[in-house]
Amino acid sequence: FALRPGYPNPFNEQTVIPYELPEPAAMELAVYDVLGQRVRTLVQGRRPAGAQQALWDGRDDAGRSVGSGVYMCRLRAG
Repeated sequence: FALRPGYPNPFNEQTVIPYELPEPAAMELAVYDVLGQRVRTLVQGRRPAGAQQALWDGRDDAGRSVGSGVYMCRLRAG
């Protein structure tokens, strides 16, 4: 399993977050703020093996634009 850095970083309108799964798996890719609060779930469910990517448009789960700052991604699978 691999989670790669988003690009472009920093970003204005959107960023692409690449990830890889060595085998098909139920997984979740989410964005968190520096306080550890979930901002947005980008991918959730079963995905095939291989290199993939998710797009984050800088919005939270409610569709609101989030402020500039530092955000972290977490990939959970298997």
